[in-house]
Amino acid sequence: MSRTLDPSLAGTPQRDYPTMILFGSIVIATIVGLPLYAYFYDFSWVDWTMFVILYLITGLGITVGYHRLITHRSFKCPNWIKAAFLIAGGMALENSALRWASDHVRHHARCDQKEDPYNATLGFWHSHCGWIFWKDPNRDPKYATRLQQDPLILWQDKYYLPILLSGLLLPFVVGLLYNGWIGGVGCFLLAGLARTFFVLNSTFFINSICHIWGDQPHGTADSSRDSWWISLLTFGEGYHNYHHMYQSDYRNGIRWYNFDPSKWLIWTLSKLGLAYDLRRQSPD
Repeated sequence: MSRTLDPSLAGTPQRDYPTMILFGSIVIATIVGLPLYAYFYDFSWVDWTMFVILYLITGLGITVGYHRLITHRSFKCPNWIKAAFLIAGGMALENSALRWASDHVRHHARCDQKEDPYNATLGFWHSHCGWIFWKDPNRDPKYATRLQQDPLILWQDKYYLPILLSGLLLPFVVGLLYNGWIGGVGCFLLAGLARTFFVLNSTFFINSICHIWGDQPHGTADSSRDSWWISLLTFGEGYHNYHHMYQSDYRNGIRWYNFDPSKWLIWTLSKLGLAYDLRRQSPD
């Protein structure tokens, strides 16, 4: 997704055909391959267990690792914890942390404007997933400057592809060991491809639904909205209006009863001495 070298095309988005083919294949495998496999072979308890485990690991790798730790620096942690989150997030097929976080910093800096990578003013489908199918002519290296000073982020960016593939290979190997080749294919379909599909869409919901429908109790400076039911699908990221108003807070759901597993994980790590300097907005 690099800029075009042709000056006459500067600022004009070009279709990203490899990305279209990759994500199209994942969608087809999920909506066609999954029911076909279930009809002929059915999924085992191992397949479902791997699906849940990898969904939790990769989903929290994005929400806690990529988002709250890397992008917004809402808490600090030892390097081995940061590396674990970078590996978990890398398995989600949402690009390296360097790329993901720099795009997200730009989203906050230029929300609802032309430079916003998932600009909700261009419609639901653009902000949900349509933006990934175009090469981005508005990418600015300044949004990655801070991130490029972190050796762990650069390490993950360098080895992003092996990390990503390990998240797909692992369920195949587990299924293979449990039930042979048929088991390997089933676990790959469910805990590999389908899990990736659902984690991707849970993230996309924040870019689309939480910028179009919902409440704005914390401010109307941009299109961000709170949606409690989206938080049920996204590990607490649905309280998006609060997040846009107070980006560095390690919580998105600030009330004790707000469903925010990401904040609970960060808080638990802090009690174990594995996270510190948790940032939060003043009660005022």
